[in-house]
Amino acid sequence: MTNLIGWCSTLILLFTVSSQVYEQWRTRSVRGVSHWLFTGQLAASTGFVIYSVLQGDWVFVASNVMLLVTALVGQVLFLRNRRRSSNSE
Repeated sequence: MTNLIGWCSTLILLFTVSSQVYEQWRTRSVRGVSHWLFTGQLAASTGFVIYSVLQGDWVFVASNVMLLVTALVGQVLFLRNRRRSSNSE
């Protein structure tokens, strides 16, 4: 039951962050998106992955690796879209 709660929470958070990443990809815009959203997510997920490995909590390791990848994609899209937006102005 404990792992089920962890996985369900992971799916909710992953869906939330992925929705923002998808929206950035779809619109190719940075409008309304803070640069700190993905920077903070990258830092937090990296720390949580390390912590989870040290704790031996493999549900949390897998969850945070997925969130880390999602945040990395979001950051790359944010920077690409910001560059495009700056070049078109």
